[in-house]
Amino acid sequence: MVEELLNSGRTSVTPASGLGPKRLTEIDVSAEERLPMDNSEFARVLGGGVVPGSLVLIGGDPGIGKSTLLLQVSADVAAGGPVLYVSGEESVAQIKSRALRVSNGAPPPENLYLATETDVDRVIGQIESVEPRLAIIDSIQTLHSADIGSAAGSISQVRECASRLQAVAKSSGVAIFLVGHVTKDGAIAGPRVLEHLVDTVLYLEGDPYHSYRLLRSVKNRYGATTEVGVFKMGTSGMVEVANPSEAFLAERRTDAPGSAIAVTMEGSRPLLVEVQGLTSPTTFGHPRRTANGVDTNRLLIITAVLTRRVGIQLSDQDIFVNVVGGLQVKEPAADLALATAIASSARDRALPPDLALIGEIGLSGELRRVPHLEPRLREAVKLGFSSVVLPKGADLGLDLPSELEGHEVTSLSEALEFALRT
Repeated sequence: MVEELLNSGRTSVTPASGLGPKRLTEIDVSAEERLPMDNSEFARVLGGGVVPGSLVLIGGDPGIGKSTLLLQVSADVAAGGPVLYVSGEESVAQIKSRALRVSNGAPPPENLYLATETDVDRVIGQIESVEPRLAIIDSIQTLHSADIGSAAGSISQVRECASRLQAVAKSSGVAIFLVGHVTKDGAIAGPRVLEHLVDTVLYLEGDPYHSYRLLRSVKNRYGATTEVGVFKMGTSGMVEVANPSEAFLAERRTDAPGSAIAVTMEGSRPLLVEVQGLTSPTTFGHPRRTANGVDTNRLLIITAVLTRRVGIQLSDQDIFVNVVGGLQVKEPAADLALATAIASSARDRALPPDLALIGEIGLSGELRRVPHLEPRLREAVKLGFSSVVLPKGADLGLDLPSELEGHEVTSLSEALEFALRT
């Protein structure tokens, strides 16, 4: 005799004790105690550290360093309690080999548990058995549930597995990190509901031909959504870059035409980056416009403004623009540095080595103000820059060192006249 439960089609839900509606004034809000970790760049992006019971999704191109970074984070958190690392793509021997490689000879942590599993029910059982502070699933596309008939990685499987892991994280207080594959366009593969389901979405970005990596937060229920952490990929894994601006300007040539320094913001952190421009007479009927690190449409707009509003003839010139270090600069505050780099190359004049440029360019050639001016100027002063060109009307009455000289201009023509005066 086998008992069978029949579903009548009607579901009666009775709220559990303590889960009913509460008045807003009766709810006790206490600060979440985050898991301590030594990786300050990773903690910055998360908003101060890993929140217990949170579900974090991290994506990035293949080979960008997601597994390496999370393995280092696992070893970091394991110093204070058990951590479970579950992989559906590598054996435990492969994971240990990579762990030894990135440990710099340090003994492996005793509380780091490794497992190779693709069944989500068994993964949940391992989490309940180990009771870790942090669990890492590498990757969510390799998990499958026996209750779903489709193959692993399908939309239904990804949604079901993520939902079950979310329930485990919220009920047990275990922080869970999910590694997500990305499509050829760079978006996380699978249903869009996966990004809505998790508390935090991180993207690990970078040029595979450069060593620098940017960990960017695009969603965070426990912190800012604009924070960025900077790492450098080396033989010992991902190394934090404490002063990214200094690293990006280390190999800069101060006497080369076509080089300008932009003060941009990545999250709440100001960065000084070198923008390079090169103009060359075209050998074909249509001049080329090639951009690396900046938006191509923005380059076309600035080129048109230089031609029409400033009078620099670029219709017969190929223009190449590059941001050093493999960074992607998206904010308009880098417009002035981009235009100045192109004009410097076209006129074959080098900029002063201690000059930084800040400002957005309008279609009329005017220079517009940008936000977060004070941290930008402080970063420029810290790196030895004594002169800055910025839009007129900016608040220069800031508590800055006296050696910083600010030059307010109203148009791109005035900015170029000052920058290329030598």
